[in-house]
Amino acid sequence: MESTHEILKKYWGYQAFRPLQQEVIESVLAGNDTLALMPTGGGKSITFQVPEMLLEGLAIVVTPIISLMKDQVDNLLSRKIKATYLHAGLSYAEQRKTLEKCMYGKFKFLYVSPERLSSESFVAQLRKMPVNLIVVDEAHCISQWGYDFRPSFLKIASIRKFFPSVPVLALTATATGQVMADIVNKLEFKSGYKTFKKSFARKNLSYVVRYSEDKMAELVHILNSVRGSAIVYVRSRKRTKQIADELSRNGISADFYHAGLIVEDKEDKQNKWKSGDLRVMVATNAFGMGIDKPDVRLVIHYDLPNSLEEYYQEAGRAGRDGNRSWVVALTTHSDKSVLHRHVTESFPEKSFIAKVYERVGNFLEVAVGDGYEKLYDFNFNLFCQTFKLPVLPTHNALQLLTRAGYIEFIEEIETQSRVMILVNKNELYEYHCEHPQADRVLQALLRTYSGLFADYVFINEAVIAYHFGVSENDVYEALIEMSKLHLLHYVPRKRTPYILYTTSREEARYVKLPKSVYEEMKERMEHRVNAVIEYATTSTTCREKMLLRYFEEKGGDCGHCDVCIDRRKREGHTMEDVHQGVLYMAQVKPRRLKDFMETLSFPGDEVLASVSFLVDEGLLLHLDDDTYKNPIPLD
Repeated sequence: MESTHEILKKYWGYQAFRPLQQEVIESVLAGNDTLALMPTGGGKSITFQVPEMLLEGLAIVVTPIISLMKDQVDNLLSRKIKATYLHAGLSYAEQRKTLEKCMYGKFKFLYVSPERLSSESFVAQLRKMPVNLIVVDEAHCISQWGYDFRPSFLKIASIRKFFPSVPVLALTATATGQVMADIVNKLEFKSGYKTFKKSFARKNLSYVVRYSEDKMAELVHILNSVRGSAIVYVRSRKRTKQIADELSRNGISADFYHAGLIVEDKEDKQNKWKSGDLRVMVATNAFGMGIDKPDVRLVIHYDLPNSLEEYYQEAGRAGRDGNRSWVVALTTHSDKSVLHRHVTESFPEKSFIAKVYERVGNFLEVAVGDGYEKLYDFNFNLFCQTFKLPVLPTHNALQLLTRAGYIEFIEEIETQSRVMILVNKNELYEYHCEHPQADRVLQALLRTYSGLFADYVFINEAVIAYHFGVSENDVYEALIEMSKLHLLHYVPRKRTPYILYTTSREEARYVKLPKSVYEEMKERMEHRVNAVIEYATTSTTCREKMLLRYFEEKGGDCGHCDVCIDRRKREGHTMEDVHQGVLYMAQVKPRRLKDFMETLSFPGDEVLASVSFLVDEGLLLHLDDDTYKNPIPLD
C-alpha cells in the first residue's frame, strides 16, 4: 500500500502536509470519528481526499455549498481522481446514471447536498454503495448554536445506521466550544472519537480597523499603499459592480463577483484574478470558497459582516503563503445601526412568516396535506411581485421556515447546459432532423466535445455558435429538436431557486416557530452582531486577541495590528523599531519619503533620522526616481 506522503505527492504534487493534516488523516485511517477545526486556508479537503485514495470504496461528502462541490469535483477530476456530485439542479436521468456508477464502484468521491439525505429514494440507493467514509464539510451548520444552522444537516446521523463501521469526519473553519460539542452530539460520534483544533492565531496577518466618513477614498488610499492581490468584501450584489467601477476609474485593476453571475463569467473572473491579470476582486461572500490563491496581500471589508465567524473566514483568504498580509475593516458612524437593522430584518414578525408560508403553497399550487418530499422550481422574484411582498423580509421568512423544518429553501442554483448522445454512432447518422441547422450543430458538438456517448458533458452554446458560424438560438433549437427525436438528451442552462417540502403542506394557522428557531436564534445573532461592533469600535485591545477570545482561545498581544502599533507609539519604542518599520516597507516595494512619514506610526523626525541612517549604512538604497528600496527580497 502507498503511504500518505506518496499519495500526497502523486496526486497533489506536495512534498509535505500542512500542520494538523497528517494527524487528522491518521485518525481517519484508524477508523475514528473525527472532528477537525482548521481555519480557512488550512487545507481541510486534503484530510479526507488523501486517506480515501488509500481505502477501498466510496467517500460521501456532505456540503451545503454547491459551487464548492463543483470546484472540488473539477479539481479532483483534473488530478485523474474519479469524483462526482448530486444536487437538486440535475435531471432525473443524470441522477440515475450517477447513482448507478457509484453503486458499481466507478467513483471515489460522491458530493451531495444535505437536503439530498431527506430523499428516501436516494437513501435506498445509498445503502447499496460501498461507502467507507462519511465527510461533513461546514459542520458548524449542524448546530443551532452555529452562525449558519441548516436543519437538513440533522439528517446526516440517520444514515450512519446503514454503515455502522464507517467513520465520520466533520470539518469546519470556525466553531466555539459549544458548537463543537453540538457537532459531536448531533453526528452521534462514537466513544474514542478524536478532536483536532488548529490555533486561530495567524502570525502573518495584521488586523486593522479604519474609521472614515469616505470609505471609497480610504479604500483607494489603502490599495495604493499596499501592493499585491486583494479582495474587497461587500454585502450587496449591486455594490460589487459600483465599487469595482469606481476603483477602475481610479486606475486600480478591479472586477466584481457575486452568486448571480453565470458560470462562464464566474470562471473567467476567477481565472483572471488568480493569474494576476486582475488585481482586485470586489465581491460578496460568495467569492473565496475553494479558491486557493496563496499570495493575497489584502482582504478589505468595505461592509462589516454579521459575525466574527464570517469575518475570520473571509480574513483567512489573505496570506496563505505565510508572508505579511493585511486584513482591514472600514467603518463609519452608521455601521452600528446597519448591523442592528440586519437583526430586525432577519427575524420578521411571526404572522408575516405564516403568511409567506401560505402564499408559497398557493404560488406552487400545492394542496394542504400534499407536497411531502416534492421539489418545486421557485421563481423568488416573481413570487414577491405576485403577492407584493418585500424582498428581504420574505427571503428571511423562507430561511426561518427552513430552520423550523416546514420547507427547504434551496437558494439559486445555476446548472450549465449539458448533453448526452442516446444512440450509437451508426444510428446517429441515419436520423434526419427537420431543423435546417441540426446537422451542422451536431457536427460542431462532436468536434468540440468528447465523451458524449458515455455520459453527460457540459457544453456552452455560445462557444459552438461562435466557432461554427451559427446563431446561439439556432444551436438551442437544433438541440431541442434532436432531443425530441431521442438522438440525445439536452438539458439547457437553468438558474432557479427550489422549494423542497420536508413535511406535507400545513394550514397557515398551524405554522409555529419553536423558541429555539426564533427567539433563541435572534438572541444569538444579537450577541454576534455586538461582538462585531465591539471589535470594530474598540481601540484599546489587540485585534487578534479579541478574535482569539471570541473563539475561546488564549493569546497575547500580536504586536502588529493597528491597536498594538498605536500602543507602542504611545508607550515608547526603540530606534530599532523605527529601522525595522522602514526596512519592511521598502522591502515590499520602493517608497517615497512621504510614504514612510504617512504610514509608520512613529514621530516624523525619527523616521527621517532612520531613513538617513539606513542609507548611510548601505541598508537602504536611494534610487534615481527619489524612492527608497530595501535590496533584500521578501521571503
